[in-house]
Amino acid sequence: MLDVKILGPLDARNGDHEVTPSAAKPRQLLTLLALESGRVVSAATIVDELWGGRPPRSALTTMQTYILQLRRCIVGGTLGGPIEDASARRAVKEVLATRTGGYSLNIDASHIDSRVFDSLVRRGGHAFQEGEWAAASQLLRSALELWRGPAMVDVEVGDVLSVDLARLNESRLVTLEQVIEAEMQLGKYRSLLSELAELASRYPLHENFAGQYIVVLYRAGRRSQALAAYSRLCTNLGAELGVAPSARLQQLHSAVLTSEPALDEPNAGGRLLDQLAG
Repeated sequence: MLDVKILGPLDARNGDHEVTPSAAKPRQLLTLLALESGRVVSAATIVDELWGGRPPRSALTTMQTYILQLRRCIVGGTLGGPIEDASARRAVKEVLATRTGGYSLNIDASHIDSRVFDSLVRRGGHAFQEGEWAAASQLLRSALELWRGPAMVDVEVGDVLSVDLARLNESRLVTLEQVIEAEMQLGKYRSLLSELAELASRYPLHENFAGQYIVVLYRAGRRSQALAAYSRLCTNLGAELGVAPSARLQQLHSAVLTSEPALDEPNAGGRLLDQLAG
C-alpha cells in the first residue's frame, strides 16, 4: 500500500520501499493528488498548479508524461523505463487512475498524513467542545506529532497547493491553541512553560499564544515575567502594526496587576481571557 507524507519533507513509500519522485514537477503533482486522494483532480486544475497562468503548448502531453513517471515510481521502477510486469501495470493504474477529465490517486486516507491530521483534529475539536480535556489533549497532540517540519517544505507550491498549504498551517496553529487550552484546563501549567515561551517568541504578534503564556506564567508563580510578556506583546504590536493589544489582553494585564482571584481558579485556562473581557 502506498503511503504519502507531506507534513514535512515529501515522503512516499510502497511498503518498505521509498518511491518518492526526485524531479520537481512529479513531486508537485503527487502532493496535489495525495491531498485530493479518492477524488478526481481535473486536468485543468493540474495544469493550473504546475504552470499557473502560463502553461506551455505541450502542457497536456507533459502532464501525461508526469503521470507515467509517477506510476513507475509507485511500483519502484525507473523514471525512464516501462513497467514490465503486466499485473503491476494493472495495479498501479488502479492506484493512480485515469478518470474522465482528470486523474485520481486511490489510496485510503489513513495512508496520507495530512488526511490523518485532519481526522484527528476533527475528533479532538469535538472532545474540546464537549469539555473532555484529557481526550482532546491526547487526540490533538497525536495530530501535531504528525508534523515532521513545515508542510510541503521541499515541494514547489503553485496556485492550487498554496491554498492547501495556508489551510494546513492555519489548522496547525488552531490545534496548538486548543491543545494548550485543554492542558491548561487540566492544570498542566508548568509543563507548558517552555512550549509557550517558544510559541510566543516564534509568533510575536499572536495574541492568543501571548495570553496563554501570561496566564501560565502567573499560575507558575512568575508574575513579573507575566507582566514582562505583556510588555513585549505591546512593543511588538506597536512596532509592527501600530496598534495596542486587544481589550481582552488589556483586561488580562489588569487582572495580573491586581492579582484578580479568577486567575487563581484551579482550572483557569485560555477561556479566562474571554471571561475577563466579558
